[in-house]
Amino acid sequence: MIRRAPHPRDPDTPARGYRVRDRRLRRHHRGDAYRLTALGGLAALSPDALSSIAYGPEAIVSVLVSAGADAVRYTVPVAVAITVLLLVLVVSHRQVVAEFPDGGGSYAVAQREFRRPVSLLAAAALVIDYVLTVAVALAAGAAALGSLFPLIADHLLATELIALAALTAVNLVGIAESAKVLLAPAVLYVVVIGAIIVVGLLRAEPVATIGTPSVFHEVPGVLGPLLLLKAFSAGGSSVTGVEVVANSVPAFRAPAVRRAQRAEVALGLLLGVLLLGIAKVIATHHVLPRDGVTLLAQLAAAAFGTGVLFHVANLTVAGVLGLAANTSYGGLPVLLSRLADDHRMPHLFALRAERPVYRFGVAALGVLAALVLILVDARVDHLLPLYAVGVFIGFTISQTGLVRRRVRDHGRYWGWNVLLNGIGAALTALAAVVFFLERFTEGAWLLLFLVPALMLLFDRTEHYYREVAAELEMGTAIPAPRRDPARRTVVVVPVVAVSGLTRRALDAALSLGEQVHPIAVDIDPVTTARLVDQWHAWDPGLELEVLPSPRHGMVEPIVDYARRLTAPDLQVVVLLPRIEPRRRRYRILHNQRAPIIAEALDRHTDAIAATITMHLD
Repeated sequence: MIRRAPHPRDPDTPARGYRVRDRRLRRHHRGDAYRLTALGGLAALSPDALSSIAYGPEAIVSVLVSAGADAVRYTVPVAVAITVLLLVLVVSHRQVVAEFPDGGGSYAVAQREFRRPVSLLAAAALVIDYVLTVAVALAAGAAALGSLFPLIADHLLATELIALAALTAVNLVGIAESAKVLLAPAVLYVVVIGAIIVVGLLRAEPVATIGTPSVFHEVPGVLGPLLLLKAFSAGGSSVTGVEVVANSVPAFRAPAVRRAQRAEVALGLLLGVLLLGIAKVIATHHVLPRDGVTLLAQLAAAAFGTGVLFHVANLTVAGVLGLAANTSYGGLPVLLSRLADDHRMPHLFALRAERPVYRFGVAALGVLAALVLILVDARVDHLLPLYAVGVFIGFTISQTGLVRRRVRDHGRYWGWNVLLNGIGAALTALAAVVFFLERFTEGAWLLLFLVPALMLLFDRTEHYYREVAAELEMGTAIPAPRRDPARRTVVVVPVVAVSGLTRRALDAALSLGEQVHPIAVDIDPVTTARLVDQWHAWDPGLELEVLPSPRHGMVEPIVDYARRLTAPDLQVVVLLPRIEPRRRRYRILHNQRAPIIAEALDRHTDAIAATITMHLD
């Protein structure tokens, strides 16, 4: 006869009659209320992409002016080409969202459409991208604030680490809470950039000019297809961040696919309009790079002057640059959970907290980003090439994977989709190669070590789990369990005092095995003699065996005793009594011998280590 277990309830829903004390947990227990709406997803995941407006157009101009100041007029054509690439990526990522609703982005595409090495490459590129997104965004935001406040400029690293700790704490509570926090800054940022564009185009002359002028001499013959290609690759950093929505589909509220697609389209439209608008203002007013200020700060001064609105604009830009780091908290934990499900990362990364978030992934991202910031002392100039190339590697893999899928399936409009995804794959691959070669000596060479190292980590982890599965005979025909009548169970109960806990442990031991061995470790002769006297006075009907302890420790004698008892016809169980105080803070007032003894028994013997807990009122 088979007795069926009751149907498990949703782990996110509390049992009937049970009241969750934490008000944050009560919110999370209301179905999927902790997940993102389309607007919430746009707020939580867009800062990475939208913040690229602060440095993408400037990267284009910085390349073009190498041919002379007059070359800035090509900013708009280059921005148009980048916007076309952006639209291709947005359409493609809508397809990724629909066909890979479990998240993972380019990793999910590579895993299904390519062989194993390509999926490992995609995962490595994504991990690098997410970690560097946090480091670069926080460093850029702190630097922007430092240009306004000298005190922050003197303590950039401390500022970044404080901001990182705050973001990590918010995301440990839940991404929905982070979306609420980020909605207002994201809206304000779009309004500020939009105002700079509109006012800048309406003004015939700039209100104010800031920064130290630089001289750019015209170099005949330099401006050509190769330079425009370099400008396109440099400005391609403007499209970084559009992949985050596709990577984070599980974070959206049902229907997750539809909401994620809406957020993806809205993000693409916003980014495209802002990029073209900024490029047009730059070309119209012939804005050139100046020492000590960013190009966007020059545009803000030209539109608003250097008064209150100028400071509001720069503070908003600095804030969103810092908050752009939050997008990684929505993407990397989901990616790590997928890698854990595929046995390529430790399985703990697939665990969710009660909140519920992938807390180990969130914590790991915070630690890795902190290490990067500390190692470079808040200077991330040489990490920017790694950031952009990693993103383009992921783009290329996902686009090529979609091409393979369309060619194989021959679905509706497959020819159009093959053309669209093929163009996207070619453009992103070209941008990745050009950017890698151009920035090789500036830090891009590190990818030659980081990517293989991460791929090796994923490979070795998967190999380990495969060996464990083979040793545990997982996936094979396992014989049904049976009771061996020739094998007896011996229960060992360590005793430190005659108490109600000891009585409860002995009661349980008598019900578990045929033989019960109470033991006491002779650490202190006086205490042991007192315990023996108390035992004889109590007279429970069991003989107390005293174990010598030459080193005055408890663990080693118990382990040796269990090892001596072990025999082919005996199953040894060591039952460890412990108490659980009513408040967690009281745990420090009690010794924690049981976990230590259990770990030693598991490591050095074949005995079963079990605990019996007495809860204090």
